[in-house]
Amino acid sequence: MPYISKIEANINGEKQDIPVFSPGFANAGSHNSIFRGQNLGSYVTSEQWTAIQNGTFDDLYIGDYWVIDGINWRIAAFDYYYNCGDSAFTKHHAVIVPDTSLYSHNMNDTNVTTGGYTGSKMYTEGLGQAKTQIQDAFGASHVLTHRLLLTNATTNGYASGGAWFDSVVDLMCENMVYGTMIASPMNNGTNIPYNHRVEKGQLPLFSMAPQYTFIRSQSYWLRDVVSASDFAFAGGYGNAVYIGASFAYGVRPAFCIGI
Repeated sequence: MPYISKIEANINGEKQDIPVFSPGFANAGSHNSIFRGQNLGSYVTSEQWTAIQNGTFDDLYIGDYWVIDGINWRIAAFDYYYNCGDSAFTKHHAVIVPDTSLYSHNMNDTNVTTGGYTGSKMYTEGLGQAKTQIQDAFGASHVLTHRLLLTNATTNGYASGGAWFDSVVDLMCENMVYGTMIASPMNNGTNIPYNHRVEKGQLPLFSMAPQYTFIRSQSYWLRDVVSASDFAFAGGYGNAVYIGASFAYGVRPAFCIGI
């Protein structure tokens, strides 16, 4: 059964409480199905941490965001990685994606994809600033480590090897943003790339509010190997594209928060 909560709205210059019907199910599936987009303040409250830890996600919905250090940190999914990994990730969590890129960086110094994503300069060096900024914003203990299947080798321009890695902060892949692979190599009947990932579906944020899949005039990198020289990126005009690894584009990572 639905229950009624309230939000404060400004109507004709007067603040009024407006009743809002919300789902009566305190779980990830229910809360993943509603976009609200509410400003949650400048820090995660103790009540919000408890709601995440318990997996009830009370009064937290897709699109809600915290404004910390001038960045909108937006909820993109609940329990997206739950039970995934070679070691099961069993902590309830919210996946967070910033509205904008945190800075720009190249994937590699030259147009190569040797070593896949984990062999890239982005992975080995370029994410350091993002990790520091994110841990400062939410607290290092609240940015959860989980296991991801990531590429570590390429052959003839496609990802040919991968392994399980600890993930704290990482670039998104095409599946997370678009719900499918677009530029990434797929089976052509001869080469059968294994596009190493556990992210098989689109983040609910991007499914319900597609305008957040891109940042106008601010392209950002994705971690997918496209060819011997190119990685995928999300274009600033809403297009799904790829380009040489040496170009500097936005770093817009995803990460999990919880207890």
